Amino acid sequence: MLAYVLKRLLLFIPTLLGVLLVTFLVIQFVPGGPVEQYLAEARANVRGGGVESGGSNYRGDQGVDPKRLAEIKALYGFDKPAHERLFQMLGQFARFDLGRSFFQNKDVWTLILEKLPVSISLGLWTFLISYGVAVPLGVAKAVRAGTRFDLVTTLLILVGYAIPGFVLGVALLVVFGGQLQWFPLRGLTSANWDEMNWGARIVDYLWHITLPVTAMVLGSFAVTSMLTKNAFLEEIRKQYVLTARAKGLGERQVLWKHIFRNALIPIVTGLPAAFIGAFFAGSLLIETLFSLDGLGLLGYESVIRRDYPVVLGTLYIFTLIGLLTKLISDLCYVWVDPRVKFD
Repeated sequence: MLAYVLKRLLLFIPTLLGVLLVTFLVIQFVPGGPVEQYLAEARANVRGGGVESGGSNYRGDQGVDPKRLAEIKALYGFDKPAHERLFQMLGQFARFDLGRSFFQNKDVWTLILEKLPVSISLGLWTFLISYGVAVPLGVAKAVRAGTRFDLVTTLLILVGYAIPGFVLGVALLVVFGGQLQWFPLRGLTSANWDEMNWGARIVDYLWHITLPVTAMVLGSFAVTSMLTKNAFLEEIRKQYVLTARAKGLGERQVLWKHIFRNALIPIVTGLPAAFIGAFFAGSLLIETLFSLDGLGLLGYESVIRRDYPVVLGTLYIFTLIGLLTKLISDLCYVWVDPRVKFD
């Protein structure tokens, strides 16, 4: 087992290098980098806020003093060749130094920690609701397979799964936020949050988080419930269940003592990935739609503004977390089922 873990950890290195190298190379060919954006904003300020249209004729360094242009490139580190910047970035990342944002003048670590509470709020509630409701529902559907309850719930789950989260978010905003005005349209807390007592803060927080969490839960809820149902149905048909029933065990004891443990293997082993994925994946559109300042919105704005340290830094951290989560998921197979041997 130790040898397997060490091999997987060593494989992290080429994987991280490959992801960072591909992203770095793509960045070199993307037009409108930070230098060009800085010059365009400077010209807009000189002209009183008016920037010429017709972007196809724009040249980033036209009419700019070469000395000033060199200073701007040095400010963003673009005075060095691409390969030097690549090795400098890799050296910083090896020390977990993610650099500083070009436009926000903050450490990337500071930005991630500032946005993390919003993503944790969305991810934690999404994970708890998805597994807390979907797993019991999947068990109930497996026990009642083929009944009207199973058919109706399957229909509702598939309809919900077919609706993209951001489409549902728009519908929830229009109906419950706009027309009925039952829930707020944006933000995670009210403007007078600091003036509230703790009870009012909890209510206000839950009031704001209801619509975005509802929009995020739908897809994962459907997948988890159907996975649970299929896993239980597969175990119910196995020989050891017939043997347990033939020995006179009650149906409840057979279900929860024998079937439950074996059926939860694919679900439990997927818990680490689902738990981490709820925080860092799938929240971009929801955060943008509900104006929630989280990691998803940070990544989107960084790509739009070509804030390369934030883009590469967050990609590095998310990739590393994803690799670790995958390793933990594989190790969970051994923890849940000792018969599994990676050797």
